[in-house]
Amino acid sequence: MNIKLLSRVATSGIIAAGTAIGLTTLDAFVPVDLLNVTNLGQPRSNQALAQDVEEDTNVRVYETASPAVISVNAGDGSGSGSIISPDGLILTNAHVVAGSRTVTVRLSDGREVQGDVIAFGEEGLDLAAVRLRGQSNLPYLRLANSGSVRVGQRAFAIGNPFGQFQNTFTVGIVSRIDQDRGLIQTDAAINPGNSGGPLLNNRGELVGVNTSIFTTGSTAGNIGIGFAISVDRVQPFLTAVREGSAPTVAQTNRPQINRPPEAIAVNGPIVRGNLGDGSNVLPVDNSYFNLYTFEGRAGQQIEITMSSNQLDAYLILLAPDGSDLTQDDDSAGGTNARLATTLPANGTYTILANSYAAGESGDYELRVASAGSTPQPQAGQPPVQEQQPRQQQQPTPSGVILQEQGVLSPGGPTLSDNSLYREHVFRATQGQTVTVTMESTEFDTYLILVNEQGEPLEQNDDRCQQQTPECRNSEIRVTLPQTGTYRAIANAYDANGQGRYTLTVR
Repeated sequence: MNIKLLSRVATSGIIAAGTAIGLTTLDAFVPVDLLNVTNLGQPRSNQALAQDVEEDTNVRVYETASPAVISVNAGDGSGSGSIISPDGLILTNAHVVAGSRTVTVRLSDGREVQGDVIAFGEEGLDLAAVRLRGQSNLPYLRLANSGSVRVGQRAFAIGNPFGQFQNTFTVGIVSRIDQDRGLIQTDAAINPGNSGGPLLNNRGELVGVNTSIFTTGSTAGNIGIGFAISVDRVQPFLTAVREGSAPTVAQTNRPQINRPPEAIAVNGPIVRGNLGDGSNVLPVDNSYFNLYTFEGRAGQQIEITMSSNQLDAYLILLAPDGSDLTQDDDSAGGTNARLATTLPANGTYTILANSYAAGESGDYELRVASAGSTPQPQAGQPPVQEQQPRQQQQPTPSGVILQEQGVLSPGGPTLSDNSLYREHVFRATQGQTVTVTMESTEFDTYLILVNEQGEPLEQNDDRCQQQTPECRNSEIRVTLPQTGTYRAIANAYDANGQGRYTLTVR
């Protein structure tokens, strides 16, 4: 498992991106292609040219696709949708039109047309079909081929956020693909009202149907993590619609937020918990999770471990602003999870103690400690045994913003060329010049720097041209364009790269 859904969860959990509830190749040898930025070291003119090409792509995709994107008003709520045939067959989310037999559809040219809700997805699949009345020769979207979506490719979303900004266009990348659940994760901004709208590739083809975001607290806005139902699931649904075998009644799943966050202390006692019927539920994959909060400070190095012999543990850490800081599946060995990171700001952090898959339940132990320290077990309980040797964190030298040791190991998150990677987060200010280095004696490193909006700033393979082990290390030096949170992506050059590394931000 690479990356799971994230967002603001303290009270809201993952929610549909609709307004009904009143609201939230990577080429194996050229990783630079994954993020559509130019090679480090190329002349500035080449970088400018690449930006022009990127802008041209954005404009072309919007002009191609937007005429076929509509807004849906279903009475109690609203959302978005895509015209997928010239006679007015519309694809949207089940939660947008559930409970309505007819809806009002606003076309991109401003016309309003009545439509009939004719079908829903099976077994809670959040898809629905609407047939417009008396229409022909409408602009429509083509569907991408099944299996054509890749992590790292550009992603474009069009929709009607908050029910009042029709045909809003946002750009990002495909962050993760969950084949088991048929979901595409993207950082293209998706907000309430985008539900049912298209996620597009750079040819303007529909690769997914935007369906949900993950939020915390009372604010239900986008924080860079949205989910779309993959075209791989859309195609069979449309076949059932055309054959007349799709359900005509909605079969929806409701979010379940049953347990509020529990406050815990860094270096406090080991927390023992249980995931099961009394836990919160992520409707996007129906997995259980419990919430914990702790107070952290900027620059503090912490380690969070979740261990269980009854379920596959999954950890998610949210920053004080509710944004996704980092997450992990199996880094503690076996099916146990471990997060080791430097906190970017002072404030209250939220942990999601989660299971990997739907229905997984059982007991677990959660530890939150300063890096290098040993958390104390509860009275009368034996200490938790380590699943693998712990990484030793050294004191941060003067002038160093972030210094972390990590491991790229099989089973960790991968890019589309199957190269392993991990993310490290730091905060910095506009105009600040930073040097990011990634060093390893065990594999050829690759380094990518991404800004708060998920846009790549720079990337580098080898810090020098000589064929020596030292030159297999990576280095980026850049003046930062804005104040905020940045992500250093510690990556291997190819699918064979794995081992220990040190990442430093000065």
